[in-house]
Amino acid sequence: MKRRLIQLAATVLSNPYAANFFDGKIYRGGLKNFCAPGLNCWSCPAAALSCPIGALQTVGGAGAKFSFYAAGFTILIGLLLGRAVCGFLCPFGFFQELLNKIPSPKIFLPKKLLRVKFFLLIFFVLILPVASEFGSPTFCQYICPAGTLEAGLPLVVAHEDFRGVLGDLFALKVSVLLAVIFFCVVAHRFFCRVLCPLGAIYGLLNKFSFYQLNFAEEKCVACGRCKKNCPLDLDPTKDFSSAECVRCGRCKKICPTKALS
Repeated sequence: MKRRLIQLAATVLSNPYAANFFDGKIYRGGLKNFCAPGLNCWSCPAAALSCPIGALQTVGGAGAKFSFYAAGFTILIGLLLGRAVCGFLCPFGFFQELLNKIPSPKIFLPKKLLRVKFFLLIFFVLILPVASEFGSPTFCQYICPAGTLEAGLPLVVAHEDFRGVLGDLFALKVSVLLAVIFFCVVAHRFFCRVLCPLGAIYGLLNKFSFYQLNFAEEKCVACGRCKKNCPLDLDPTKDFSSAECVRCGRCKKICPTKALS
């Protein structure tokens, strides 16, 4: 319950301009010069901050095609919290967890599939935006379901004139969103684990972050409860520094000998 309240608070604080949904306006004030720690679209009418992944791809001043501020901010947050950002502060991560609460058959994700997000980070976030002539935010433009949910659909609903110019790209983005929603229902945090480039960055820093999951082997009685209760199919006694662990704390809570902290 405490983590849910933190997730809810982080979502509200990242999106304080909810009234903008009614008229389709986008907040463009000074706060947009700063990044949110989690995935939250710049173009969301309610958003007060920028998305770090969007900022990484955006052409800066003086013809720059890479945002060193966004990179530095993301690395700093990753070194402090690692993927705890995903587990506590990311609005789209919160949305995914709510989707997974919907009763349905659940599936396990192959470990090889979890590498896709690193490909998307390298190719769509780091290479294509810099290589393209205008520094196009390719991940946001072609893939990001958070942008479609938080910005694309609300703006289309609010602006009737937008509806007449919708094309194949918007249909593609909606299709990606619908696919992500479906897989998030049947697999815990599907987008977070498979497709999110921000999760990939934080995952690479998970092992080095200040906020860590610690395992005291001498206290462990090998009951297996932590592994059975991990929503990400990890074994916390072996994978406590895994790039996939979002520090949700379920294993710590269930451990009878307090071997996990």
